[in-house]
Amino acid sequence: MLTSGPEKNDRVAAVPAAKRLRLEVQGTVQGVGFRPFVYRLATELGLVGWVENSPQGVVLEIEGSASSLDVFQVRFASELPPLARIESQKTAFLEQVGYSRFTVRASSFAGTKTATVLPDVATCPDCLKEIFDPQNRRFRYPFTNCTNCGPRYSIIEALPYDRANTTMKIFPMCPECRAEYEDPANRRFHAQPNACPVCGPHIELWDKKGTAIASRYEALVLLCDALRAGSIVALKGIGGFQLLVDARNDEAVSRLRRLKNREEKPLAVMMPDIDAVTKICDVSKEERHLLMSTAAPIVLLRRRSSKAGEISLSVAPGNPYLGVMLPYSPLHHLLMAELKIYVVATSGNLSDEPICIDEHDALDRLGNIADLFLVHDRPIVRQVDDSVARIILGHPQVLRSARGFAPTAITLKHDISPILATGAHLKNSAAIASGNRVYLSQHVGDLESSLAFDTLGKVAESLCHLYDLTPQSVVCDLHPDYLSTRYAVQTGLPLTQVQHHFAHVLACMADNGIDSPVLGVSWDGTGLGSDNTIWGGEFLLVKDGSFARFGHLRPFRIPGGETAIREPRRSAIGLLYDIFGSTAFDRAEISSIGAFTTGEAPIIRKMMEQGINAPITSSAGRLFDAVASILGICQSTRFEGNAAMKVEFAAENSTATESYPFDIDQEASGYVIDWRPMIREILNEASRGASVTDMTKRFHNTLTEMIVAMATRAGEKNVVLTGGCFQNRLLTERTVARLQDEGLTPLIHRRIPPNDGGLALGQIMAAANMQTESR
Repeated sequence: MLTSGPEKNDRVAAVPAAKRLRLEVQGTVQGVGFRPFVYRLATELGLVGWVENSPQGVVLEIEGSASSLDVFQVRFASELPPLARIESQKTAFLEQVGYSRFTVRASSFAGTKTATVLPDVATCPDCLKEIFDPQNRRFRYPFTNCTNCGPRYSIIEALPYDRANTTMKIFPMCPECRAEYEDPANRRFHAQPNACPVCGPHIELWDKKGTAIASRYEALVLLCDALRAGSIVALKGIGGFQLLVDARNDEAVSRLRRLKNREEKPLAVMMPDIDAVTKICDVSKEERHLLMSTAAPIVLLRRRSSKAGEISLSVAPGNPYLGVMLPYSPLHHLLMAELKIYVVATSGNLSDEPICIDEHDALDRLGNIADLFLVHDRPIVRQVDDSVARIILGHPQVLRSARGFAPTAITLKHDISPILATGAHLKNSAAIASGNRVYLSQHVGDLESSLAFDTLGKVAESLCHLYDLTPQSVVCDLHPDYLSTRYAVQTGLPLTQVQHHFAHVLACMADNGIDSPVLGVSWDGTGLGSDNTIWGGEFLLVKDGSFARFGHLRPFRIPGGETAIREPRRSAIGLLYDIFGSTAFDRAEISSIGAFTTGEAPIIRKMMEQGINAPITSSAGRLFDAVASILGICQSTRFEGNAAMKVEFAAENSTATESYPFDIDQEASGYVIDWRPMIREILNEASRGASVTDMTKRFHNTLTEMIVAMATRAGEKNVVLTGGCFQNRLLTERTVARLQDEGLTPLIHRRIPPNDGGLALGQIMAAANMQTESR
């Protein structure tokens, strides 16, 4: 766990008179104004010595009286810069060497690179004041930053974090910027991206051919005019391109969807300020804090209003929530101040592709989408998309870890040899580990194309290069057809494969800093099981670095395999067939699930009877899909989780507290939750015309009671809730409350996404356990 100060054993030791204090600090201590903080504190107390960045963190030596060193240690622990976090600290008292003054030394390059790289940080209030002050030399300058804000991960090429190791090295500082950079009393002291209009990057507006139309602030003004007129604009931001369009303009939003090949999946909206957000959405105190945090992610908020002219209904069709973000870079602040309207701000890519980070690549890949391109000449080292988060149970939960959160560092209890983890097929991210540290990459995306596959390789190589790490082994998913698995195989390194749902559980355990034993409830759409069937409704007992399948949802066949993900009616007929056999095709419910045509029905029946292209699954995600189809909520999906989201949304306004019946049987594969009594009752209620809202709420209640029943049988105090199904706020919050009622300790994801975006961390944890056991 991260702490705000030294560990207990390192706090304040007895100090002999006039000695030398040496501190070696690891954590988030580079790029956050840490060395200036140490300089100012030491000089204020009349201490002498030095401080320097190292590949591991920050090292400092200070000489002075015992009393002054005591005061230094206390204030050092309690007055850290806002973005700094200390994970570990080594303290030693040595003989004096006779320093004459306090200096900031040039960075050291010796030793293993383990320093935490800070994510890109939203613009701080001080810089914001400057860019809107006509008397300030950075007035309207879109690359203003200081030690408290600005780009980090997207521009760093190597450790330690010095300007020479960033893409800012191509912009020599002017005398005024250099003076700020070298002044310990200035908040830009050693601010590596420091720049101004005289010496720093600048923006240009290009047409589709790459011809410059305007530059600097004029480019921004013309861009705003184009957006108001309904144009689609590609904007190069901190970590890559975004596609922008007027969020009020139905025609423009629909055009963007068509050209981007994004049918229904919600689009994010950027709003000028927090007051604008509260006019459209309900915003709690916690949500406000998350929106305005240094991470500044997209935050899922419940819509308050859907009046015409405010936000186009095409932005998030059929969805009571909006993904909302505030301006987070000087460029975005200037844009929104000039524009004064809501804009869609979505990833600069075609669906299933990684985002563009280079302006020439953007012209090629986005030329059929965007009418204009706002570009700049600061190179981006690695693509970093916008993060997505929500408040759940009063605290933030990251759903997509990227700008503001990535890379995410996790500390292990034991050292391990260097490992690379390649993650999952969907919502991919990679991870590396060495020593006692794991570094989880930013969101890569779905590996549905060769371009995405290549991006995974680049992200993995970039992480390894950044930390100067040469993996000795690679770990991946069990599924042989995942592109992440294929990449792992291609590395030629010794290979370990980890069962999908076990990795989910381990990721949540690492997120919460807990050890086994636990009961892991791992629910999602798809994951290859140890028995070569499709798992997804799993209860895993995790002990001593391994797992046993304690139980699962009753398996059923889904005709068409992956086709069923896009057609929930196939999951529905799978359930009905399991209950009624071949007579399921003659039942009245068939008409409510999209009526298989005369030609389809015999083929589907044969697939089910003979088990041809009808794989067996225990998936909770497919159970959601089946209920969505049976109740007429969703018969075809446009994106992953579409049907399950609609079931959740349908249930949110119900006050129903009852649940449906279910059975639990003990079989060779463990306890099996029989959902058939629940489905029979849903069918009966539907035939009587019961409220769909109440039926979906009772469905959620029943899932919760299934989990509680299994947890009480397992007898483990800690119950981990993980997998994509636990992005469902209603299911998660109700389950947590019921488990607590039973005296159990439920654990959910916070920093690490519950979906497949956290899988690489779990893979690393599994490999680390294997290394520990082999010693």
